[in-house]
Amino acid sequence: MRVGAHESVAGGVFNAVESLVDDGGNCGQIFTHSPQVWQDPNIDEEEAERFRTLSDEHGVGPWVIHSSYLVNLCTPKDGLREKSLDSMQKEVDAASQLGIEYVNVHLGAHTGAGVEGGLENAGSVLDDLSIPDDVTVLVESDAGSGTKLGGDFEHLASVLDESTQDLDVCVDTAHAFAAGYDLSTPEAVDATVAAFDDVVGLDRLAYVHLNDSKHACGTNKDEHAHIGEGEIGVDGMRRIVTHPDLHEVPFVLETPNTSEKGFAWNIDRVRELAADD
Repeated sequence: MRVGAHESVAGGVFNAVESLVDDGGNCGQIFTHSPQVWQDPNIDEEEAERFRTLSDEHGVGPWVIHSSYLVNLCTPKDGLREKSLDSMQKEVDAASQLGIEYVNVHLGAHTGAGVEGGLENAGSVLDDLSIPDDVTVLVESDAGSGTKLGGDFEHLASVLDESTQDLDVCVDTAHAFAAGYDLSTPEAVDATVAAFDDVVGLDRLAYVHLNDSKHACGTNKDEHAHIGEGEIGVDGMRRIVTHPDLHEVPFVLETPNTSEKGFAWNIDRVRELAADD
């Protein structure tokens, strides 16, 4: 089972590997810089080599880079489009430098362009990327608040179908739940997985952000909870981590990371639930 967490790169990107191993994980996610500002990764080759070497030594992977929160692929604004394109290009280049297989990105908000226009904008930005051969961009599912796109599986399928790039998908369980896809019972999980397969295709699901939700299904509220302690709950989480169609998909946690219940606690919880099957 591949399960890990979103680890800090404070002090050097290579420190994320040791932190992940300490937490008991064997796959993981990072930001290459603060996600709240426009900033370049700026990773030197010595750092990158240490990251690659440590990942190999510990058998950790696959890793995924999460793009900046400022990136908006759906925007109709030329200035923001260019900033988003530049930021994404630097992220996919950094991923190749680090030996990281995936870069994850939200579609963003159409801010008045409409659903169809926003999805076309997103596809246009993605098509303008020069993605290294050893990197795949993952389009992430969204909670769907306001004019944000990606809450409906159809949005993800549309971008994948229309883009000239070889893209895949990352489903966030808390986001999908907030967007109205029930995951709180085994039967609901089965139905949601089947719906994803019908609309997008399980062959395009490369990663799962495994998060419980502090809010009810369909509320469009994006706030994560500890595994089994939110509105998805133990039964739903157990079915997700034991679902036969998700057996080969890596899970990365973005759960609260507190002194009482951190990533290590949540990773252990996932493995306990998987062992219950």
